[in-house]
Amino acid sequence: MSDASLTTSVDVETLPAPSVPEKVSLDGLEDRWNGTWTQAGTYAFDRTATREQVYSIDTPPPTVSGSLHVGHVFSYTHTDVVARYRRMRGKAVFYPMGWDDNGLPTERRVQNYYGVRCDPSLPYEPDFTPPHDGGEGKSVKAADQVPVSRKNFIELCERLTAEDEQQFEALWRHLGLSVDWSHHYQTIGKDAQQVAQAAFLRNLARGEAYQAAAPGLWDVTFQTAVAQAELEARDYPGHYHKVAFHKPDGSPVHIETTRPELLPACVALIAHPDDERYQDLFGTTVTSPVFGVSLPVLAHPAAEMDKGAGIAMCCTFGDLTDVQWWRELDLPTRPVLGRNGRILTETPEWLVDDGGRAAYGQMAGKTTFSARQVVVDALRESGDLAGEPVPTQRKTNFFEKGDKPLEIVTSRQWYIRNGGRSYTEADGAELRENLIARGKELDFHPDFMRVRYENWVNGLNSDWLVSRQRFFGVPIPVWYAVGPDGEVDHDQVLTPDEAALPVDPSIDVPAGYTEDQRGVPGGFVGEVDIMDTWATSSLSPQIAGGWLRDEDLFARVYPMDLRPQGQDIIRTWLFSTVVRAHLEFGGLPWQHAAISGWILDPDRKKMSKSKGNVVTPMGLLEEHGSDAVRYWAASARLGTDAAFEVGQMKIGRRLAIKILNASKFALTMGGDAELVLDPAAVTAPIDRAMLAGLADVVDAATAAFEAYDHTRALETTETFFWTFCDDYLELVKDRAYNRDGALATADADSARAALAIAVDTLLRLFAPVLPFATEEVWSWYRTGSVHQAAWPTAAPLRAAAADGDPALIGATGDALAALRKVKSEAKVSQRTTFARVRLQLPAGSIAAVQQALGDLRAAGRVRGDLEILGGQDGEGAVVTDHELDEAEPRR
Repeated sequence: MSDASLTTSVDVETLPAPSVPEKVSLDGLEDRWNGTWTQAGTYAFDRTATREQVYSIDTPPPTVSGSLHVGHVFSYTHTDVVARYRRMRGKAVFYPMGWDDNGLPTERRVQNYYGVRCDPSLPYEPDFTPPHDGGEGKSVKAADQVPVSRKNFIELCERLTAEDEQQFEALWRHLGLSVDWSHHYQTIGKDAQQVAQAAFLRNLARGEAYQAAAPGLWDVTFQTAVAQAELEARDYPGHYHKVAFHKPDGSPVHIETTRPELLPACVALIAHPDDERYQDLFGTTVTSPVFGVSLPVLAHPAAEMDKGAGIAMCCTFGDLTDVQWWRELDLPTRPVLGRNGRILTETPEWLVDDGGRAAYGQMAGKTTFSARQVVVDALRESGDLAGEPVPTQRKTNFFEKGDKPLEIVTSRQWYIRNGGRSYTEADGAELRENLIARGKELDFHPDFMRVRYENWVNGLNSDWLVSRQRFFGVPIPVWYAVGPDGEVDHDQVLTPDEAALPVDPSIDVPAGYTEDQRGVPGGFVGEVDIMDTWATSSLSPQIAGGWLRDEDLFARVYPMDLRPQGQDIIRTWLFSTVVRAHLEFGGLPWQHAAISGWILDPDRKKMSKSKGNVVTPMGLLEEHGSDAVRYWAASARLGTDAAFEVGQMKIGRRLAIKILNASKFALTMGGDAELVLDPAAVTAPIDRAMLAGLADVVDAATAAFEAYDHTRALETTETFFWTFCDDYLELVKDRAYNRDGALATADADSARAALAIAVDTLLRLFAPVLPFATEEVWSWYRTGSVHQAAWPTAAPLRAAAADGDPALIGATGDALAALRKVKSEAKVSQRTTFARVRLQLPAGSIAAVQQALGDLRAAGRVRGDLEILGGQDGEGAVVTDHELDEAEPRR
């Protein structure tokens, strides 16, 4: 960290004459400075720093599934701005990068890219060559994908993710992320597997992880269980069917359902206990139409009196309400739907009516759509369908990455307690209260995002389902004993020692067994499921920080300072990370959570790959420059959705170019003379006024950054900078140049010192947002990097400013603007001189302008008399009379 900073000392600093290129440009700065930063280790983490000296960031690991999009550039810029600011504040910044490369998106990309699909029953082929190489999207249809062994499939996943990660890193470097690239990880890597498996085994030992055979959400396309956090409610077309059940006397009880194909799975009719229409039915039985099954009529407060007929059938299982009723009313389980989304082929034993068994036989093996038609036809024939089906749009749960509605099937899965409803004990109220308390300890930026966390925790209806029926991921590190009868005993779980991790139970053997005992009586079988991707990503601070691998590093960086992330994964990544840290360490994993908003397309819709409205960023970075794109991103506050605006990027590019040009102008006033940053040399009132205003900006920008409001810091700095360029620079340039030596040396030195101090300060204020332009200017007159320089402080600026009044700049700038307006309206060059001019100013501005009269005359080209009159405050400066010398036409 450089201590040669003007704003941390009032000492004089003399530097060699600036070495400024003849023509300044933004072009090529990304490649030039990225190479320099890498070679110099500019962003390397200091391993000797104590925890108090460290600022550590739990950087989001982007999903490696093809390409980054502009939304990533948006939110990761927010993180980088914080990292750069904290580094300049003297912190040793731990800023790693991870790659989230396991899970469904990677598998799907590999299937489409290589034209393969995984079949675990197939043997490994050492020299396998995929049939396709380079397909994108859905270029290789599922029917055309070649089956390969699990090991072959995983090798292809590893190959493709490695290629994608190289492209991601290149883009992040081009954007200017100040990541320490020696600290990076993969969520499928050995380190991540060790951490994820060790944390799971510790959860298991403490009773926080458990397995249960229970009804759960199932995606029939991807053939995997889905957790509550992965749900997405979407409108889905359907029909209401008014169906008659029959009382013992034969009279009908009508219910309305969108899923008549589940009639054979019906276990009860449910109505609200306060519904007067069904009081006489509670405790009695009815018979289901077509299938002839006797069913109880029961009361439950979750029944909706104002929905449909107010009474509903409970099937095992049609939706999550069915699961709630089944659990709380202790109802039987009568499944008819298989994991493939089709009706089970074997006729259920509870169907004893011949007509019902015949009807089921027509449904068996069919999709739910086809089975529904079979049941509707049977209902029409029996007269139990009242009227025709009525079209409707209903909200249905989808897997967030899926295309078909989720079904609910019973399967054996692994869970981690998270304060939701447990499958092995009562509601997790105590844990839920503890997790709410953790949320209150966490500083959310912006604070209103806290309620999303609390709403999620309070709305949990089940524990966290962490097992997935996929292939590329972290294996669940357990085996099961096989009994003498050859049956797998899921209650006899075999676990490895932590020292043996990571393990793959499908390949590795538990202690005390040999490979030839796999799958045989008295032997063992390995768990084939993998962990949910969030079960690994929820440990990102532990993985990045070196838990179990590098305890010295872990002690220096954990718990971390910042978790930056999107608002849509508060319920998944943020919450699950809090859960794991609470269970393992009894505290928060970080103190601050910075939540970025979404990027919206021109129709104000969220940009996402699934919607097909994303913009890939490399073209933007090459066209506008990285600083310009970063400016657009930093112009949006945390938690606020922002429009994708190329126009804002153009403004950012204009700002970056102006920094180059204005700095060149300001730093070269003294020609080939040394650059002297001497606060004591600043004596002119307008120079002091400018530094007083700059001191206010430093205070405001620092306070904004401390409050995680990078946008306000940028706005404050940028507003001052344009005033500095448009008013101050124009007013003092003649005095600073002093070409003919007519002015006193002290007057010129005052302007030059003030300009050098201002540029030196402004570069550091802009550096977190515009790293390339500021580093370029810094290199003209300083050694080292602006990104390792000290953040400016206001006290030395105020000392140099003495009694300077920032209002002087605005008042004199308004006066100059009035003089220039006359020339513009006369269509003459601004170099044209005034023979005389009368200037009317607000009464409150006269004293200020009088202090800078010499600079105003020079900048306004007033050769003769300059008469200043007082006017009404609030009316602004105006020329009331003037005479221009012979003018040359305006160019």
